[in-house]
Amino acid sequence: MKIAVINGPNLNKIGMREPGIYGLEPWSEIESRIRELAASLKADLNVFQSNGEGELIDYIQKVEADYLIVNLGGYSHTSVALRDALIDRKLPFIEVHLSNIFRREEFRRRSLIADVAVGMICGLGGEGYLLALVALARLAEEKQA
Repeated sequence: MKIAVINGPNLNKIGMREPGIYGLEPWSEIESRIRELAASLKADLNVFQSNGEGELIDYIQKVEADYLIVNLGGYSHTSVALRDALIDRKLPFIEVHLSNIFRREEFRRRSLIADVAVGMICGLGGEGYLLALVALARLAEEKQA
């Protein structure tokens, strides 16, 4: 099972940027926990982050993966182009947000990719990535059964 984690703009600043909203845990620690769990699930993991919409689209188009974990940051609310790239790839994905987007500003409460995702996890900080990984591993098991 190959899983790619895709992080959008400003997610390289996790742990430093608005800690009251996004938490204090730096991305390096979250990524370490994801990698440890992926290894225990015998999943190949690829992690990518970009602040640029075009780079994210390019990555989605070429990544070798069976499943995706996607946190597009602010692009979740604005990018039809990223939505189209995800639809075109036809890879099952789970949308993750560190904060609870439904408790935020009105414009953040709508995700342009939620309706094409397998599911969405929001408001649980870095733990959301781990939950998404477990959910995708179970989905893969169900497909093999």
